[in-house]
Amino acid sequence: MIQLESTLTCPECGHQTVETMPADACQFFYDCAGCGKRLKPKEGDCCVFCSFGSAPCPPIQAGDCCSQT
Repeated sequence: MIQLESTLTCPECGHQTVETMPADACQFFYDCAGCGKRLKPKEGDCCVFCSFGSAPCPPIQAGDCCSQT
């Protein structure tokens, strides 16, 4: 079963927010509600949820992500 919610944690300020992930796409940018920093994926990750979330994005969970080789 694919999990659609993930808790994003800002690496700058530690602010945490539960977000619903897009089911069919990777999300490249996210603006932290705590400090305003624009988060981008870490090198090698496809989206902010894979880098800073409690669960990877749905395409990764399904084994169907564009960044997988």
